[in-house]
Amino acid sequence: MMEDLRRQLQHDRGLTVSTLPDKGRCLFTTRDFSPGEIILSEEPYVSVPNKSSAESRCDWCFTSSNIKRCSSCHVVWYCGSRCQKSDWKLHRLECQLLSQLEKNRIRSLTPSIRLMVKLYLKKKLQDEKVIPTTVMDNYSLVKNLVSHISEVGEKQLVLYAQMASLVNIILQWPNLNIKEIAENFSKLACNAHTVCDSELIPLGTGLYPVVSIINHSCYPNSVLVFEGQMATVRAMQHIPKGSEVLISYIETAGSTLTRQKALKEQYFFTCSCPRCVKLGQKDDIEESAVLEGYRCKNHTCDGFLLRDPESKGFICQRCGLVRGMEEILKIAGEEKAMSEKASAALSLGHTSEALDMYLMVEKLQVKLCHSGSIKLMRTREILLKILMEMQDWKKALTYCRLTIPVYERVYPNIHPLRGLQYYTCGKLNWLLGHTEEAVKSLTQAVDVLRITHGTTTPFMKELVGKLEEARAEASFKLSSMDDE
Repeated sequence: MMEDLRRQLQHDRGLTVSTLPDKGRCLFTTRDFSPGEIILSEEPYVSVPNKSSAESRCDWCFTSSNIKRCSSCHVVWYCGSRCQKSDWKLHRLECQLLSQLEKNRIRSLTPSIRLMVKLYLKKKLQDEKVIPTTVMDNYSLVKNLVSHISEVGEKQLVLYAQMASLVNIILQWPNLNIKEIAENFSKLACNAHTVCDSELIPLGTGLYPVVSIINHSCYPNSVLVFEGQMATVRAMQHIPKGSEVLISYIETAGSTLTRQKALKEQYFFTCSCPRCVKLGQKDDIEESAVLEGYRCKNHTCDGFLLRDPESKGFICQRCGLVRGMEEILKIAGEEKAMSEKASAALSLGHTSEALDMYLMVEKLQVKLCHSGSIKLMRTREILLKILMEMQDWKKALTYCRLTIPVYERVYPNIHPLRGLQYYTCGKLNWLLGHTEEAVKSLTQAVDVLRITHGTTTPFMKELVGKLEEARAEASFKLSSMDDE
């Protein structure tokens, strides 16, 4: 099967799969790719929507509009007969199994458990030739995925074993290997992808065994986005023939230590990309101090602080002022306590209380953190979200503008999150009648997102439409000023 996949990727896509001693399987290009070009598209082997008390989603296309519950199992939802029919071969089996489950078992049915049940059902249906097998869609691709089971901690292994026994209870097949199911859970943990919409809001989880061949870099040349459930990998820059295709597995805004920790915990490897090899070098130390460190005591100074072994405090690298450890710990303690309260209020839906609390968190973080701090940026993102929900466009725009310089610092020129933040800025400017500003931000958004998202999706068509409308209004305003 692997040989067939190699041939198909080479023939259809200009790609090849190689195995390197230190990295395992890798995807390389056998031709040049230009920015925005699709490198690879793949439908999921299996997928499942997120479980949320707020809204359910169609099992086939992940939409949340016009959905109805399956009348037999009462667990799965569909938006219409087309999606139900598309999913029927697999759901017919799952439906029978779910219908027999006791109420308390249904409650403990997490998306991961459902994903695993669907994985085994799909394998069975492909073995029985009820569902066709293709080069890009077969169980041997799943079999070839790395599980890292030998590196998984004891606590996690116990959890996998419990989950595997629940899958066994649901499937009720004789001679099912529980150990193999547990190992497959470990495979899902480091190979399944979060399926997001165009604005990167998580909708569900899918297993894309061919996309899983692509390795990680904190300085990637490609980006993975989803159109419905279809995973699409696009080139973010010119990729010459013979290069490795690289995407990012994690949020890349963060210090090298933070990124390394996240990759080690979930994916069990140490990254050696161009950003990570700088660990401990002068530039890297400065970047960490700005992103995750403290601000100078002198409010007019934008220097970064490093530990001062003599005074047991932190010393500003620009003006030399020392900031005492006691003062930092006091503010940090207040900030942590307030953050926890704010987060709790927000999750309970107490929006206006949460807003007041997050404004206090922001005030404390402004005192504590460097102006380029990720923590402060995240708080301002939350404030932006709350203010947009409250339709306070003016204050929302203020916060959106405050995040942009940090986005420009932590994300490369072409990055979906950067493009989406420009889009938000453009929409808010447009709502407030700042037409020229709206044109500027929407143009920045289009320049980024047409490369990461392509140009043909409904999302992109809407964005381009908004930009054209704003341009037309801007030129109309100019011409009416000329007439005056």
